[in-house]
Amino acid sequence: MTTAEAKILTLMNEYCYRIDQGDLQGFADLFSQGTWRVQGDPSGGDTGSAAVMETLKNIILYDGKPNTKHVMSNVQIEVDASGETATAQCYITVNQAVPPDFPLQPIFIGHYYDTFSCVDGAWHFTFRDISPDLPGDLSHHRADF
Repeated sequence: MTTAEAKILTLMNEYCYRIDQGDLQGFADLFSQGTWRVQGDPSGGDTGSAAVMETLKNIILYDGKPNTKHVMSNVQIEVDASGETATAQCYITVNQAVPPDFPLQPIFIGHYYDTFSCVDGAWHFTFRDISPDLPGDLSHHRADF
């Protein structure tokens, strides 16, 4: 794995860690220079930290956390020859438990399609496109479901 690929993988992991820890502002800040979209969203997605944060207001927190674990698999990263842009894709499985009412179960299985840019040596998301391939019961995760 190249240094660029390692930095991009760290960024992809940070996405999972921040949302699972309930760090919604930190999560939104990952898109300060990018767009976050779920396929099928007629709005076209959220661009910038403030827009992403507005959408995150629908996340249900339990003692400050959503009681989820985002697990990426089949991660594939390709850095452009210039070393300034990259693409990635992976599968995502989101598990959630809210004892005693909602036992541990997958609530979302999908596919992330990402693009990244490197500015002054720092990688950032430019676009995350989320394919909701197998959505489950999201009623304990989002207030709008």
